[in-house]
This record gives sequence, C-alpha cells and structure tokens, in this order.
Amino acid sequence: MFTGIIEETGRVKAITSDKITIFAKTVLEGTKLGDSISVNGVCLTVTGMGHDYFDADVSPETMKVTALKELKSDSCVNLERAIQLNGRFGGHIVTGHTDGVGRSVNIKKDGEFFRLTFELTSELAKYVVKKGSVTINGISLTVAEIENNKITIAVIPHTFENTNLKYLQTGNFVNIETDILAKYVEKFLSTGDNKSGITMEFLARHGF
Repeated sequence: MFTGIIEETGRVKAITSDKITIFAKTVLEGTKLGDSISVNGVCLTVTGMGHDYFDADVSPETMKVTALKELKSDSCVNLERAIQLNGRFGGHIVTGHTDGVGRSVNIKKDGEFFRLTFELTSELAKYVVKKGSVTINGISLTVAEIENNKITIAVIPHTFENTNLKYLQTGNFVNIETDILAKYVEKFLSTGDNKSGITMEFLARHGF
C-alpha cells in the first residue's frame, strides 16, 4: 500500500520484457529483498539490489496493461516505498495496482502552477470525480475539472519539479489508478442485497 507522495525520482538503468533495473537512493534505505516499491505507480517487488540500484521482475501482464513498456534506458521514474503504519498518510490510499493508462493532451503553465489535462478511457473516467483523488504515474493528485473522459489536474510547483511530471509531453502515456473507494462503492451498490436505499442514481442526484 502507498500514499502517492513521491519520495524521489530514479533513472532506468536497464529494462527488458521481464525485468527493470533502476538507479535510486532514498527508496533503498531500509529496503530488503521482497519489499515493494511503486515505480510510476506500479507496485513492483525488489528482487535484487546494490548500493545505488534495485532490480524488479515485470510480468507480461504488467507490461501489457501499464505504461512501463514506454520506458527506456535513462527514463525518469517516480518512486515510493510501501507505507509504514507509524508514518504520516499524506496522500490517499494507493494500491499500486494500475487500472490502465491515460494520455496527456494538454500542458499549460498557470503562473507558478501547472494545469495538466489527460484523456482516459470511459471505463476509467467513470471512477473519477471533481475534487476527488486520482493517481497519475504514482502521484496522488486532486482533480480540478472533468469533462467527459478528460480530467484536468492543478499541480503545485513542488510536485511538478520533484516528480517526472516536469518531463511530461503532450501525447505521453501515463499510468492511472483510480480511487479504490469508488470501486468498492460501485460493488456494494450493484449487489442484490443492498438494503441501504442508496443507489447510483441517488448519489448522482446529490452530487457524488
């Protein structure tokens, strides 16, 4: 489990169809074989490590459904270690189980801030709401606007400069993880034994 608060950016040392090696520093502290590290929002297991890098196996399914396949040697990636129960929870609940990919369609500087717009599939967009949380390349972000399948994120300078968002270009694909709470609500409301009287129509009517 993660929070979506990026600890550092790393660089891809090497990547193949089933393995990735990443140069890192901060996330190696206290890490041991078998631990989980979020790489651009994808939960990967550490299978090898040295003083300035770690290895992780990547399954064919993970390569297929995430934007990891877009990475190459020297690509910048967002890194976060799994949360500890005695730590602060600064973002939102992030599982590291990417739901799919989105595409960057607009990057606009707004004073010192940035407004980034991404196009999602309709399957992903239905779980995203205005002022709700969404994870993009492992970063916990708040949705400023949503129109059809396009979401716009207002990004503060600190987040922009300390993640790989600063390298984002129009047309780039990113990993998307929607808020897991939305999926649980949908599951609960769709079951036949829902006796609460709360329906999807009720939530929509009241602005949820």
